[in-house]
Amino acid sequence: MTDSAYRVDTTSRLAQWRIDDFGFSYRKSDPFKIGNWNWHLVVEKNRKIWLIKLFPEIPKLAGDGHPVASFDIRIISFLGGRKTLVHPEVRDKPLKSDEDFIWVLEVPLTGRFIIDVEFLDLKTASPDGGEEVCSIWSVSEGFPHPQKQNKREVSSVSLGRMLSESIHTDIIIRASDGSIGAHRAVLAARSPVFRSMFSHDLKEKEMSAINISDMSIQACQAFLSYIYANIHYQDFLTHRLHLLRAADKYDVSDLKDACQESLLQDIYANNVLERLQSASLYRLPMLKLGCLEYLVKFGKIFDIIDEFNAFIQYADRELIAEVVNEILSVWKGF
Repeated sequence: MTDSAYRVDTTSRLAQWRIDDFGFSYRKSDPFKIGNWNWHLVVEKNRKIWLIKLFPEIPKLAGDGHPVASFDIRIISFLGGRKTLVHPEVRDKPLKSDEDFIWVLEVPLTGRFIIDVEFLDLKTASPDGGEEVCSIWSVSEGFPHPQKQNKREVSSVSLGRMLSESIHTDIIIRASDGSIGAHRAVLAARSPVFRSMFSHDLKEKEMSAINISDMSIQACQAFLSYIYANIHYQDFLTHRLHLLRAADKYDVSDLKDACQESLLQDIYANNVLERLQSASLYRLPMLKLGCLEYLVKFGKIFDIIDEFNAFIQYADRELIAEVVNEILSVWKGF
């Protein structure tokens, strides 16, 4: 038995365990990381039924409690052609042990198959059994929590007040549906493009205004809030794609990296093609790789074949060539 027989492949919120045969009565996967926990899958034969189990490892000294998970789980079989067995979607299921989620199958598992688990959400239950906290994917260490401010964050809040309260602003940002005051020095310090505008004889230097007509006032506010180091993470999520475009246009590299990292953790069947297009347009190699893995290595292209056929009709030819090359180099018929 090779180590690969126990390995679970993961990307973003998706995990797949590929099993070449079922010549055993019990097999437990190696641990795989999703969210804050290591997880295991188990396949067990009990007389004429098969059991699929999913459970986390709960550290003895865990301070965050056990996970409360929402997920889709399915089995993809390749005996006699590709077939899929789908378990009803699991919503907000507390998971503490290997007995908390068991999928009982009364059909035989033979030949090669994949156990496919896609996590839709993960919450952390309070260790004392109290109310659940918010989704672990709705907060980020990269953005300050408004109730947990250190000295550095207090400075960021003070800088943010300069924007929100229009303290000594010296330039106007004109969005598609409104305008907001800002500060040349702050913009120039954060963006080489803005610095160039203010350093040369461009119209923005004389007019004391910048037109950003391709952004709404809300998206523009989020962009400026990021520049002023005072953005709320929910605003970041809401305007993420607009922020990515602005980061690329005005060369705010750290914002571009933050958008890529966030989008990489949010790949699903209904957005992977949009994510792939954005990755190509804005030159985001990690996001592109994540999308290609999701589609090809993890076989999710089968789930959106109609959408993919439409996608190749309008997508950039070079991007389509990359997808085809990935299929040819990675695809193993499994």
